[in-house]
Amino acid sequence: MQTEPEVITGNTELINSTNIERIVTGHDAALLQIEQLIQQLNAISQLTAAIGGGNAADWAMKSGHRYDCWLMEKPEKAMPVITHNIDRSLWRDLMLKSGMLSLMDAQAREQWQQNLEEGDLPAINEANILSTFQQLHQSKAEVFERGIINVFKGLSWDYTTNSPCFFGKKIIINNLVTHNRWGYSLTWGFRRDQLTDLERMLFLLDGKAIPDNRGDISIRLMDHIRDNPGKDVYDDAYFTIRYFQKGTAHLTFKRPELVEKMNDIISKHYPGMLASR
Repeated sequence: MQTEPEVITGNTELINSTNIERIVTGHDAALLQIEQLIQQLNAISQLTAAIGGGNAADWAMKSGHRYDCWLMEKPEKAMPVITHNIDRSLWRDLMLKSGMLSLMDAQAREQWQQNLEEGDLPAINEANILSTFQQLHQSKAEVFERGIINVFKGLSWDYTTNSPCFFGKKIIINNLVTHNRWGYSLTWGFRRDQLTDLERMLFLLDGKAIPDNRGDISIRLMDHIRDNPGKDVYDDAYFTIRYFQKGTAHLTFKRPELVEKMNDIISKHYPGMLASR
């Protein structure tokens, strides 16, 4: 199980000693030393080349492993890339410690990761870190509710048990499993993510720590299917899941009070839709 996510408190630090000032100071000191290292390496490379000993690309790389290395480039070319790579890792780590990723559904996490890899990152400084996570903290309820709405909207409306107005006692998920002569297997992709997102929302609504991704509902269901080839029912604290050869799965909720909380959120975003319950 994961520990409780760390969150921004006040304007000083992340809980559990993840200190913003330490991060910024370490970041700036590291980049300064890296630039000095590149300059030293370039100077040594010029020296060895001048006396016929080759440059750093000749004597610093293992034979047969001469891959590009930013430390071998000039500082003006190398430092922007190195800075970006370090900053990306720092923002990823800060986001993880903030607890915001646990509130996001799979689609939102994928979009955030894409922005992290391809977008322009804010510079690592105290003002940017504080303003970013203050904004995230203010929007965390919205992020969580959007995750529930995305799961709700992603359900198939081909079945009467999947009401377009609310979560009922049971929902039906298409294409969650496959079946062949060797038995059942859990499919990869959107439906699997949807099941995991749904479990995450129930854990959060229940006030419990979210399972590590190595032990979430998709992993437990996959293990159950593998270890029980003759069964077609899975059961845990939140769900009973009965799966069928055509690929569908009937998911029955075991905690109606948590379902009501999800429906309250749906009602907030879609006023009047729950009147038919």
